[in-house]
Amino acid sequence: MADQVHFELVSPERLLFSANVGEVVIPGTEGDFAVLPGHSNLISTVRPGVIHILDNGAQVSDRIFVEGGFAEVNAGGCTVLAERAIKVSEIDRSKAEQALADAREDVQDAKNDTERNAAILAVNIAEARLNALNTSAY
Repeated sequence: MADQVHFELVSPERLLFSANVGEVVIPGTEGDFAVLPGHSNLISTVRPGVIHILDNGAQVSDRIFVEGGFAEVNAGGCTVLAERAIKVSEIDRSKAEQALADAREDVQDAKNDTERNAAILAVNIAEARLNALNTSAY
């Protein structure tokens, strides 16, 4: 359909979403970007955040938290290859808060730059996961 874009969200485990939709908002590394029908070709890295799937301005799917990955937009639609993904409604707040506390402790305990960088990445993901719980639909 000319007024829709085909969107697929794929994680290493499975295909999470595949449908024609009106719009997809993706958390790109350089900032959120919306993919609409007729969007120009694009490849972008995806930062930890929430993917919003919309049709006529309304959410058509649960908001989906991704830990990162890649997005490709071409004439055939938009595909996001996510490192890990989960519906925001399935995030356990207490586990997310504990993961953030643990990651912050790991930053303090890091013995070298490699450990510190991995711990900082874990902090960024944990903060984004909690932020997903604290924000509403697009």
